[in-house]
Amino acid sequence: MAMATMVREKSRNSNTVMMRERIFVDIPQSDMMFFKLFADKMGWPVSNRQALWEEYMRSSPQNVDLTEEEIMEEVRAVRYGKVQDNC
Repeated sequence: MAMATMVREKSRNSNTVMMRERIFVDIPQSDMMFFKLFADKMGWPVSNRQALWEEYMRSSPQNVDLTEEEIMEEVRAVRYGKVQDNC
């Protein structure tokens, strides 16, 4: 299964907008060196699942001033479209 997201980037050398797609590909380990070589020649960045997870964790807030009740209230609001009163 492949997932894709669109990323819009402005080139530093011009005002053109470069369209990119971020995809996740499951390939055999034996083909990884070939894929990395090909991607490098094309100028495409390659990262594995662990690197993506580490980047996500590094960029997430570390000290969030919310109680568990406040978090659950937000989850319920998104999930059910309303906030339930726990009083």
